[in-house]
Amino acid sequence: VQLVESGGGLAQPGGSLRLSCAASGFTFSNYAMSWARQAPGKGREWVSGINSDGSSTFSAASVKGRFTISRDNAKNTVYLQMSSLKPEDTARYYCAKARDTGPIVTGVFGYDVWGQGTQVTVSS
Repeated sequence: VQLVESGGGLAQPGGSLRLSCAASGFTFSNYAMSWARQAPGKGREWVSGINSDGSSTFSAASVKGRFTISRDNAKNTVYLQMSSLKPEDTARYYCAKARDTGPIVTGVFGYDVWGQGTQVTVSS
């Protein structure tokens, strides 16, 4: 079971980035997926989640209206479109697979597989 994130980098405040997470080794379409982030010196923060068929999403208040999570089950990939980026969005971003089949789990618990992360830096 593996998750591999990509798409991070440097963005200016107000800019956009799209993160991707390629999944393998499990039946991707059976599981909710989420994105979380961790800034230096801080705990891991859940950001957005999507259910198994992509029909339902939830996001943390800190990113609602700016970040959009989506998935393509044919490609075993989950995405995070980030817009109106702020310096406080600077963090390492991780995707995660839900431990069980079922609805989205908000928060960082309830996920059993994490990727290695991709760094996002928002700075002018």
